[in-house]
Amino acid sequence: MNIIDRRLNPKGKSLANRQRFLRRARKQILDAVREASAREGITGPSNHRIRIKADTLREPRLYQSGQGGERWHVAPGNKEYVEGDRIPRPPQSEGGGRGGSPDGDSEDAFHFVLSRDEFIDLFLEDLELPDLLRKELRDTEGATPRRAGFQISGAAANLNLVRTMRNSLSRRIALRRPRPEEIAAREEELARLRVSGDTDPETLARLAAELEAERRRARRVPFIDPVDVRYNRFEDVPRPAVSAVMFCLMDVSGSMTAHMKDLAKRFYKLLYLFLSRRYKRVEIVFIRHTHVAREVDEETFFSSTESGGTVVSTALEEMARVLRARYPRELWNIYAAQASDGDNMPADNPHAVALLEKVILPACQYFAYLEVGPEDERYGGATELWRAYQRLGQSGQPIAMRKVNHRSQIYPVFRQLFSRDKATRREGVG
Repeated sequence: MNIIDRRLNPKGKSLANRQRFLRRARKQILDAVREASAREGITGPSNHRIRIKADTLREPRLYQSGQGGERWHVAPGNKEYVEGDRIPRPPQSEGGGRGGSPDGDSEDAFHFVLSRDEFIDLFLEDLELPDLLRKELRDTEGATPRRAGFQISGAAANLNLVRTMRNSLSRRIALRRPRPEEIAAREEELARLRVSGDTDPETLARLAAELEAERRRARRVPFIDPVDVRYNRFEDVPRPAVSAVMFCLMDVSGSMTAHMKDLAKRFYKLLYLFLSRRYKRVEIVFIRHTHVAREVDEETFFSSTESGGTVVSTALEEMARVLRARYPRELWNIYAAQASDGDNMPADNPHAVALLEKVILPACQYFAYLEVGPEDERYGGATELWRAYQRLGQSGQPIAMRKVNHRSQIYPVFRQLFSRDKATRREGVG
């Protein structure tokens, strides 16, 4: 959704102030979209009703205050007052003459409906994959025009004046076209000789013939000739598409309750929506794990009901296997997002951390870890898996960690993990 002010800048109004007002209005809409996404969900209804306060959209203006100063008024005659009487000021309400509303607003809130596409575009507006680099060209995404020399025909807008004048000068020098200054000097000299009378007629005739020959040469050799004209030439250069892959690792073991799995699936649905809408050349690999891990398709990832024990290292081993088979790090930008409740076999934690530190993180641009917890209690302490991952983050590895307990936390956490602000990504791992 774009807010465009097409009004002319009227007299007495500041264009800069109006632009600040439009930016503030857009911020109000973005805030309302994010609040609605936390309340309703981003994959909910096809249309979303957005509410913002009307008084926040009023353009600021200067006006004459009615609270002070002296004023003269001409009023119709009446039977109650005579000349010299003092008329009391009528009382004013705090709401500026408007009645109050139950929620305390001085005016009714401003409601409008955004389509699902508009809603999602606004929600994902300032998100991106961190540290996306251009690797080897694997595919193209359109083309970009680039200067490629000159040509003898083209549109007037592409005329290269410098090259045209250079060609014209070279041609005139090669054909010995006399300059206008030289012809003017010969004309003055011939006129002076004729006036002085010191030169014989034969010499004057010869000088006149030479002058006429130079005039004919100047007419035969034009200042600008069609052969001089050159136009800028452009050719379309393929624009490389960035190659990236996102690994989605989800714990579906028995320790993950229905609430925890719902939180993880909501996070991954939002991630899938974000990647599919913002990037055309990003592949997504889905991996589910219990005490074993396997790569699955999208439908199985979100709908399968299998369960079992918990061995986190199996998901990392499966990711490493897929990396070796299909996604060499010199050709791909590699990302991963892991969701778990932090429960793992104690004997497996060292192996999982070693895999992450020596195999996964060196290949990744960015690794996001989301730890989900029960809704009816707050975290009293960190899990063993969280503390192990936390040590990696504190050592400078490209890993970001967040915890969620409620649905309303999914959207703010997602924005923190994939915000354009690098400081937010590298911020605390707690």
